[in-house]
Amino acid sequence: MLAPIRFLWNSTRGHRLAPWRSEFLRWRVETYSGKRAETLTFKDIFGFMWASRWELLCFLVWIERLEREARRRA
Repeated sequence: MLAPIRFLWNSTRGHRLAPWRSEFLRWRVETYSGKRAETLTFKDIFGFMWASRWELLCFLVWIERLEREARRRA
């Protein structure tokens, strides 16, 4: 299952060695958790990812299903 790795690779573009600085990830965590993106730290982002790991895994499975369907139709 390469979807999680592919998602992280795409969402951390420009911040691959420090993904908690990625504007996209910070925005997504802010949207989902309600915490302000400007105040998020490494601990906040990885704490959120750990606490929400099952929801995130379901999201990634859904994304993989969508991509598979899009490739099948193309």
